[in-house]
Amino acid sequence: MGDLKWYVIRVISGQEKKIKSYLETEVEREKLQDYIAQILIPSEKVYEMRNGKKRVRERNFFPGYVLVQADLSHGEANHIITSIPGVIGFLGEGAGTSRVPVPLQEKEINRILGKVEEADDLEAKLDTPFLVGETIKVMDGPFSGFTGTIEEVFEERKKLNVMVKIFGRNTPVELNYMQVEKLD
Repeated sequence: MGDLKWYVIRVISGQEKKIKSYLETEVEREKLQDYIAQILIPSEKVYEMRNGKKRVRERNFFPGYVLVQADLSHGEANHIITSIPGVIGFLGEGAGTSRVPVPLQEKEINRILGKVEEADDLEAKLDTPFLVGETIKVMDGPFSGFTGTIEEVFEERKKLNVMVKIFGRNTPVELNYMQVEKLD
């Protein structure tokens, strides 16, 4: 068992899921689980209001990219990944077929996987000025002067989903922290 590192493969956008399952099938068929350990599509759950109903959908962080935890010292691992239909190639250095796959650094993959250090997490929690259910006043942008209720807080993007009453109807609006202030 060699050195497993995370690599980024470029794929045809919109085919990420298909490529992931195809790759998983190949890895199993060729018994390469030790060399290609995980295949990930970095995505987040997004809540959206559609016709008054709350729906959850997965949104890709990086459309056109799939993450692979692999040991590429095993030539077959590299070959299997690059021979999958829809795979353009590894992100790396060099050009064309001589491109050398460059692994992600620990901190990059941790950020993508959301495994941020506990300490950062605690600070972020203390730093969060907004809570779901709070009433805020919009200070900037097209909805300036309106008040609204916080529906969702996106800590890492410093954004809020706010339900604002516009012409007597509740309308969901995404605002950043700088556009609103708390009503005490």
